Amino acid sequence: MNDQKWMQQAIQMACDNVRSGHGSPYGALVVKNGEIIGRGVNEVTATQDPTAHAEILAIREACKHENSPSLEDCVIYASGEPCPMCLTAIYYTGIQTVFYGYSKEEAKPYGFNSGAIYEQIALPMEQRSIQMKKLENDQTVENPLILWQQAKEKQD
Repeated sequence: MNDQKWMQQAIQMACDNVRSGHGSPYGALVVKNGEIIGRGVNEVTATQDPTAHAEILAIREACKHENSPSLEDCVIYASGEPCPMCLTAIYYTGIQTVFYGYSKEEAKPYGFNSGAIYEQIALPMEQRSIQMKKLENDQTVENPLILWQQAKEKQD
């Protein structure tokens, strides 16, 4: 299958998701060596889970399939341009290529505005609409970062 066919399949999944009344118009496929190893459709409203985006669900399924959080040899096909949350997950998996069917600008007139989140992230922290405040750590409790390092040293 070529890239256009995979994209058409992701877009068809998005259309089917809308027709079913299950969720919004997003579908995604993770493909490795010409085989689908993960698929997902937007399930935010169906599950009341704001993280249940098509790309996230496809990545979760692909990682289970690979028994690994790494998807470096994979490609993701998304019906729409990934939002910042999904793009972050894509970066974390090591996926090198993202194909998408509709841009965030094309989706905006239909009520999807991930562009606003991209704009917020680009602002300095003190200018964002969500307040970010670092609290000093209580030195009487364990440091989870040190525990992590110690555990890694034992594994190595």
